Amino acid sequence: MHLTVDFWIDRTKQVDELLAGPAAVAQIVSDAFTNDPNMVDLAAFPDTVAGSDVAERIRSISKPYGQDLFYRDGSGVSAADYDRYSRNLNLDRLPDRVNVRLGMVLRRADMRTWPTQDIVFKTQETFDLDRFQENGLFPADVVAVLHESADGEWCFVQSYNYAAWVLKDRIVTGDRESILRYRDTENFLIVAGGKVTTNFNPKVAAISELQLDMGVRLPLLDPDSIERSIDGQNTKSSYPVLLPARSENGELEFRTALIARNQDVCVGYMPYTRKNILHQSFKFLGERYGWGHSYNARDCSGLVMEVYKTFGILLPRNSSQQRNSPIGNNTFFGDSDHEAEKLKVLATCDVGDLLYCPGHVMLYLGTVDGEPYVIHSLFGAGWSEEDGGFQEGVLNGVAVTPLRQIYMSPEATYFDQLYSIKQIR
Repeated sequence: MHLTVDFWIDRTKQVDELLAGPAAVAQIVSDAFTNDPNMVDLAAFPDTVAGSDVAERIRSISKPYGQDLFYRDGSGVSAADYDRYSRNLNLDRLPDRVNVRLGMVLRRADMRTWPTQDIVFKTQETFDLDRFQENGLFPADVVAVLHESADGEWCFVQSYNYAAWVLKDRIVTGDRESILRYRDTENFLIVAGGKVTTNFNPKVAAISELQLDMGVRLPLLDPDSIERSIDGQNTKSSYPVLLPARSENGELEFRTALIARNQDVCVGYMPYTRKNILHQSFKFLGERYGWGHSYNARDCSGLVMEVYKTFGILLPRNSSQQRNSPIGNNTFFGDSDHEAEKLKVLATCDVGDLLYCPGHVMLYLGTVDGEPYVIHSLFGAGWSEEDGGFQEGVLNGVAVTPLRQIYMSPEATYFDQLYSIKQIR
């Protein structure tokens, strides 16, 4: 019963109450970009930056891992391998001043530690966790393009909350004013489902059945202002939206695509209510865990980001960055805080509050018979057997779990490791 969203909706008081209206949400986002150093306002990003600044950004992410790593064939990542990756950074070609170009993402793209698709992991048991995978970008995301790899296949980009390497063919650069006008259009469609797709288009393959993940925002066209037929399909039963595309001469253009009205989308942002928080989070239930948005999925902090995007709220990328962010109302626990103190605070938690452990974030659902429950995307976990023994296992997906009965390690539960709670209002 805990795996159905209706169970939690029925238990939640004031489930339809608006937690923050449009003006309050806009203020939350404005404060985030003003006060959080991990959030980058691309509209204010300079036209040129020092080459040394770009080099520093690259070196902050593109550096040897602190532990031994292995390829899928079992061989270790060597100093020679890191030297090869480092040469492809192309740092010696950075000019004194770098001309910044804004670009748009054409289809879902990985953000990588190094300009390579090599997959590496720490142990055979964690081969699902590619340590060169950092983040994911979605169609219509805006990025600042800062550099190009030596092989010409990768770009180093800055998004609103992360910087890393992206395959060059996933991005097209364009006029800054046009891109920002596209991004900030007043009439827009929000992808509310975990994944939706544009309609099949036999004439334009680039926008045909294109996957759009939760939180993607697209300009919504007035059906009365466009032709009744787009690429051979009548527009009346679909939402006409604009998508970035690469023209025949390689430049940015915007193409009209159709999203069927039976798809899980919303005109404008979704109302920020407890019911919608529950509905949005449960749309990921059972999805395979995707470290850094790998496996066409998402990890714990990615899940939280996507859910809150549908309300218009933008968050930092990683759980540690989210936890330390001044966004929202924050409660921090120290080493001296014991179970009673944590339970006292949890008793005041609201649906959708974010619970942080080292390297992990969970979304609070409510309490059943004195046990707090959360929904989260997690890889490994353990639990106590009836005989008191510890059973180590792999959940490897989005799950609903009791906070005090699931273990991060044989010595500590997620509740034991809980060190911060964030409420976004």
